[in-house]
Amino acid sequence: MTDTILPKQVNIPHEVTQVTSKLENAGFEAYLVGGCVRDILMGLTPNDWDITTNATPEEITEIFEHSHYDNDYGTVRVVNDDTDDDSLKVIEVTTYRLEAEYSDSRRPDHVEFSDKLEDDLKRRDFTINAFALRVHEKHVSRDTSFSVSRENLTDLFEGLHDLQSQLIRTVGDPDERFNEDALRILRAIRFSVQLNFHIEGHTLKAIADHANQLENIAVERIRDEFVKIIMSDDPKTGIEVAHETGVLRYIIPELEEAIDIEQNQAHAYTVWEHLLRSLQGAADKGWPLEIRLAALLHDIAKPKTRRYDEEKGDFTFYGHEVVGSRVTRSILTQLKFPNELIETVTTFVRWHMFFSDPEKITLSAVRRLIRNVGGDNVWDLMNLRVADRIGTGRPKEEPYRLRKYYAMIEEALRDPVSVEQLKIDGNRIMDVTGETPGPRLGWMLHALLEEVLDDPSLNTAEYLEKRTKELSDLPDEELKKLGEQGKEARETAEQKEVREIRDKFHVK
Repeated sequence: MTDTILPKQVNIPHEVTQVTSKLENAGFEAYLVGGCVRDILMGLTPNDWDITTNATPEEITEIFEHSHYDNDYGTVRVVNDDTDDDSLKVIEVTTYRLEAEYSDSRRPDHVEFSDKLEDDLKRRDFTINAFALRVHEKHVSRDTSFSVSRENLTDLFEGLHDLQSQLIRTVGDPDERFNEDALRILRAIRFSVQLNFHIEGHTLKAIADHANQLENIAVERIRDEFVKIIMSDDPKTGIEVAHETGVLRYIIPELEEAIDIEQNQAHAYTVWEHLLRSLQGAADKGWPLEIRLAALLHDIAKPKTRRYDEEKGDFTFYGHEVVGSRVTRSILTQLKFPNELIETVTTFVRWHMFFSDPEKITLSAVRRLIRNVGGDNVWDLMNLRVADRIGTGRPKEEPYRLRKYYAMIEEALRDPVSVEQLKIDGNRIMDVTGETPGPRLGWMLHALLEEVLDDPSLNTAEYLEKRTKELSDLPDEELKKLGEQGKEARETAEQKEVREIRDKFHVK
């Protein structure tokens, strides 16, 4: 990467330069380091800010009144309560350090502090995360803009070259880096799909060679990296690379059972390809984690339930959604996802097979579906169905029967036009008028409903009680006539609402 590719001006928040400047003014070195520098060089806004220094943790806490040090890795958290930006509330300042042997592939056996920046950078995972950038307040203009140059950027491992080449490559020997911390295996895959970079050849081989060391990593750490892969713009590639390198078996081994499993004639792809394409479809739509997980797992039990029907001359997968919901619950539980998310994704997998002939769909069936998944989740279930359809290789536009289901769900969810919407009920009418239980109460309620349908502003307890007294003075015949007119108005309003919903989705 040439100097001309370096960003000419970048914005460095005052809260950050204040920390580096205080350290330098106290006689110490201070650099922005790691991912925040990578993001700056790529023209992105960092999610967090990390600083490295030759000051010891004790010296750092003396400089910053609002800071705390409660770990064995030389990291002091400098707290800034005067900002609304969450990424600036805590800035981590870490002493240069060397790391010894990693006997468990998770953490160093001990940490030794250093006074050399090079020692700190050479222990980092990937070249694009091994930059150091010197920033002092005196170098920053009033609008927080800062000029990046070769003079203030330290790049000891050709990270600029790898940024330009869009490569993920370890700092030094990849076997050593993955032996030190096996989670770096997943981080390499995660960075590649987040940044749309390729993994360099030696690094990719080392990932495959050391994949089994993921057995030593806490499942929570594996889950968190897996979530970042799933939430990237290219999760399909991430899962494919995880499979090709032998990593996937340490995350969701059940997925690999879907490889080469042919489906019936309604599908163009194997179960494996269908699941990955469904996941990618959900990602392309920008949908949240629970939909992406459900898209990836909704047919997870098809390999277990596949049978060949001689009469049909095709494969069947009866009950795969029921078995799949149990498998999904087991997978997400093993990965220690939150219980609420487990319940949601499991429910989506259980009920994703809800389609039938659009001419035979009944409102009662739709209401049962809503009861099964919950009114808050039913639209996400519909989104899962869209992702499922994308995964079949069919056109992405919504077919008629899908639009029909949208319309029927909206119809089932709407509040029906009824006397229950009135700010008065039969008991109150009896209190106000002295009426007794009987047909007159129903006539009154429907007469009031007609007036409110014509003018919703009349739906107040004060007006309805006053009007009820007037209606109570009417003879049965006249009151019955008004009540029947109210029923007709209610039915007309119902029909109008349903017609508007169906017109909205272009269905009959």
